[in-house]
Amino acid sequence: MQIRHATHPDDLAGLDSGALKERFVLGDLFVPGEIRLVYSHHDRMVLGGVLPLPGSPIALQAPDDLRAEYFCERRELAIVANGAGGAVTVDGTRFELENKDVLYVGRGARDILFEAAGEDAAFFLASATAHVTYPTTLVPLSEALRTETGDKATANERTVYKHLHDEGVRTAQLVLGITALKPGSVWNSMPPHTHDRRTEVYLYMDLPEEHRIQHFMGLPAEPRSIAMSDRQAVISPSWSVHLGAGTTNYSFVWVMAGENQSFADMDQVAVTALGDG
Repeated sequence: MQIRHATHPDDLAGLDSGALKERFVLGDLFVPGEIRLVYSHHDRMVLGGVLPLPGSPIALQAPDDLRAEYFCERRELAIVANGAGGAVTVDGTRFELENKDVLYVGRGARDILFEAAGEDAAFFLASATAHVTYPTTLVPLSEALRTETGDKATANERTVYKHLHDEGVRTAQLVLGITALKPGSVWNSMPPHTHDRRTEVYLYMDLPEEHRIQHFMGLPAEPRSIAMSDRQAVISPSWSVHLGAGTTNYSFVWVMAGENQSFADMDQVAVTALGDG
């Protein structure tokens, strides 16, 4: 498990492109036959990727750095299926996940096993500390709260699916959903915003190999851009704006942890204020 320490906004000016990626981008989460984890000191989130091989299940263990007997001893966990999907077994109960389904695993779950349904099966993991236990619950994409937003004229027409939120499946901290951009739209999270009480992580998905996304982060007046490819994740600290534009449409997982779970608790940033430092 990699460790990523928290970053003060004043530090960004001294980071070149390589250092920026090293600090915030999770570029190699999905390796065949492995579980990769990253511990971020921003709201103590753990992010990960699982790419099980067909016929070879993988069990989630607690890395030594967690100082825990098992991964969810003090944590809750969200599992997002991508690609072919597969099965996740939690303490003997088997859950079948298709593409973009989400499984919430409550604190106290001991045995978590991943199985692939096909060659392209992947699972994205997002975890936060938990001081209360809620039941393990599967949220299929078809049952997520769905909202249409954006405008075709400004190239940001998109569907927002909320899987874990304060009016749905109960969690201790995690808020999670998936945004899918419509064909012809490329901008996400417009108009942009920050939320000083929560860290947010994006996992970009459904992006063809020959395409890229320019992800913007940093203080609104001085945003920095990072080139992102398919199945790469990026950490946005609470003080950072987070938005991006791709060379084609795509989808992304957004997950937050922090002081509250109010989806609307954000500070809007005018488009004209971006880069106005």
